Amino acid sequence: MYLFYVILAAILDIIANLTLNKSDGFRNLKWGFLSIFLVWGAFYLLALSVEGGMKLAIAYTLWGSIGILGTTIGGWYFFKQKLKPIGWVGIIIIVLAVITLKTA
Repeated sequence: MYLFYVILAAILDIIANLTLNKSDGFRNLKWGFLSIFLVWGAFYLLALSVEGGMKLAIAYTLWGSIGILGTTIGGWYFFKQKLKPIGWVGIIIIVLAVITLKTA
């Protein structure tokens, strides 16, 4: 159940990042405030996972990693943003680090 909270928190974080981009630097307040509320929800779900027994280091790492990967994919899909090759190297390192953390 705690992993479910972390995954939901990461999904809210991804949507928050995409809506923040859509807000155009808070020029569109509706999208900007939506992103703030989504981040609050993400932190609440993260707190639930930690209170439930998941170690903070693992929960935060999973949340951040899923958020980075999801935001990258969302930015590419919705906003046609592209990563430089070094960005892809960074994502591969993050994925490998999460796999290592989960199996350790």
